[in-house]
Amino acid sequence: METSRADTRVTFIDELTKVSRKLRTAFDAQVKARELTMARARTLLRLLRHDGITQTELAFELEIEGPTLVRLLDHLETQRLIERRPVEGDRRAKRVALTKEGRAQAGLVSGLADDIRETVLTDVAEDDLQTAIRVFRAMSRNIEAIA
Repeated sequence: METSRADTRVTFIDELTKVSRKLRTAFDAQVKARELTMARARTLLRLLRHDGITQTELAFELEIEGPTLVRLLDHLETQRLIERRPVEGDRRAKRVALTKEGRAQAGLVSGLADDIRETVLTDVAEDDLQTAIRVFRAMSRNIEAIA
């Protein structure tokens, strides 16, 4: 029996949704063992790549609202994983920086993410990954065009 174009598209989005959910669940289980939530772990990973960015930039990077980020940073600050510093010339703005403990924790989380990626992508050919990347980028552009 031949699969229609519409059926293929429905199946593709369904599979993408399932994989995304399973990936989040696997990552969440790993970071919970380190007394972190998925949101806090994502924040640490982002700061590992962009340490010292402003809270506004960080909220944009994480695709969350400012008040949500403030609560998240409050928890990370309580855990002594980050510190907020004033931005010179702008009394309202704050830069977010990893502490020594935060950098170590972010490194552990990064290692967990690497391990999960390796496991999840075992037996997936490099050519298939390149094709998937092109597909996801095209989908992202299409979503941005309608959003």
